[in-house]
Amino acid sequence: MVPQDLRYTREHEWVQVTAPGTVRIGITGYAQQQLGDVVFVQLPDLGARVAAGQTLGEVESTKSVSDIYAPLDGEVKARNDELDGTPELINSDPYGKGWLVELGSVDEAAVATLLTPADYTELTEQG
Repeated sequence: MVPQDLRYTREHEWVQVTAPGTVRIGITGYAQQQLGDVVFVQLPDLGARVAAGQTLGEVESTKSVSDIYAPLDGEVKARNDELDGTPELINSDPYGKGWLVELGSVDEAAVATLLTPADYTELTEQG
C-alpha cells in the first residue's frame, strides 16, 4: 500500500510536508519489508545540514545495514528518538510512528520533483 498524500524517492524514502518549508521523512513500507526486522537506527544530530542525496543515517536489520539518503536539502529540526529503544516501529508503522527525521528550510518546489505515489508504485512493481 502506497499512501497517496506523500512523495517518494527511488531510494525508498517517503516525504510528507508538515508545515511550510518543513517535511517529515521515513522509509517506505516496501523498504522495511525488504530489510526485514529493523534492530538499530542511526539518525543525524539536530541542527545538521543535509544535502539531497547525502547519507542521512543508517538502518540496520537482521539482514543488512542500509543507508538512508536525504531526499531534499534542509536542516534537521526533529528526530524520532523513540526509535532508539524501539527501532521495530519502522516495521510496524513505517508511515506513522516509524518516521525518521523532520527537515526545515526545505525548498517546497523541490518536493514537487519527487516521485508521485503512482510513480513509486510503478517503481516497486518493476523491482
